[in-house]
Amino acid sequence: MDIILRRGQIIDPSQGIEFVGDLLVSGGRVAAIGLDLARAGAEVIDVAGKAVVPGLIDMHVHLREPGFEYKEDIRTGTRAAARGGFTAVACMPNTQPVLDSGLLIAAVRDKARRSGLVRVYPIGAVTKGLRGEEMAELGRMRREGAVAFSDDGMPVLSAEMMRCALEYAAMLGVPVIAHCEEKSLVGEVGINSGRIATRLGLRGMPAAAEEVMVARDCLLAGMTGGQVHIAHLSTAGAVEIVRQAKARGIRVTAEACPHHFTLTEETINDYDTNAKVNPPLRTAADVAAVRAGLRDGTIDVIATDHAPHAADEKETEFVLAPAGISGLETAVPLVLTELVEQGVLTLMEAMHKMTVAPARLLGLAGGTLRPGAAADITVIDRAAAETVDPAAFASKGRNTPFAGRSVRGLPVLTMVGGRIVLRDRRVIEEGTEI
Repeated sequence: MDIILRRGQIIDPSQGIEFVGDLLVSGGRVAAIGLDLARAGAEVIDVAGKAVVPGLIDMHVHLREPGFEYKEDIRTGTRAAARGGFTAVACMPNTQPVLDSGLLIAAVRDKARRSGLVRVYPIGAVTKGLRGEEMAELGRMRREGAVAFSDDGMPVLSAEMMRCALEYAAMLGVPVIAHCEEKSLVGEVGINSGRIATRLGLRGMPAAAEEVMVARDCLLAGMTGGQVHIAHLSTAGAVEIVRQAKARGIRVTAEACPHHFTLTEETINDYDTNAKVNPPLRTAADVAAVRAGLRDGTIDVIATDHAPHAADEKETEFVLAPAGISGLETAVPLVLTELVEQGVLTLMEAMHKMTVAPARLLGLAGGTLRPGAAADITVIDRAAAETVDPAAFASKGRNTPFAGRSVRGLPVLTMVGGRIVLRDRRVIEEGTEI
């Protein structure tokens, strides 16, 4: 059925347009945007007062399948994405088995076509088994649809291995996504080295552990001409290193996660394992630096690092609990509440970092409302408010430090290829392949 989204605030960073008008969807594609559009037999949806933006893209999620389906699987993870307003996600390879072969990349894509509610783009491992010893079959993974390579969850410790990966990935036309962590400097993963860690009796992860590797990978990108994308920046020093590398013409991009521009290490004061992430929550000065990096363009992308875990894994001693936050369903309201409403970014700028920027970085066709593009669309009600309730999550992972937090700005409609998968905050499942 043709659909007209009527009287919405249409915002498309890919075209630099913002106006109140209509959007016509026909045949699964954007047919037109304009004023007073009409089409016989079309369903008309009144979105007056709401923002109509290109479908959001999250380039850093953990869908956990294969191997860890008790935490999340492709079906539940893409349901969570739809509820969060995302029409596409790129999934990390730290599964069991690791996504380090063309066969496994193809298997994930096939499963996503059959059971996913949104588009799924696999990211292949840099090294076999994430062990850092032998390069994975990058070429075959790329041919099967891998959009980037990363050992996320583990750093590529060998500079020579990282150099080779950047060179090969450059030939294949995709970035290497770097998890920057010098493990010899890390005490306890998931907590910043500082006052809170000392009070809790833990030796944490200093800012230098991240910054040393960010600097190394930027230098290697400059040496090889490859493209490196720095995942989940969390420190003021790392932001500044990326800023300087960009000024030198190095092909480096970076992302920030909502928890790193919203929360500080103080959240862990009572050994809260739901606030244990890697890299850890940092200081107020680091949060301010991440926000400044978002504002001045040093940080290109907002991603969630969605990392669901089972409840019993988090309900244990801090040192034993896994790191990670279930972030797909809280990202949009946190961005609007913490960045847009506080004047850090305009809504246009925020949407750029969640649509066209990740699309361009990964070479995807999405992130635009241009006529002829696939009708991947997100509608956000900026006035809608709620209290974060993990029990309402579509994800299996209820691990979030934002429980009970009041937020504003909620996705109320998500459309993938012209098919509505979220309407009025309710996920809609159908058997149609994407």
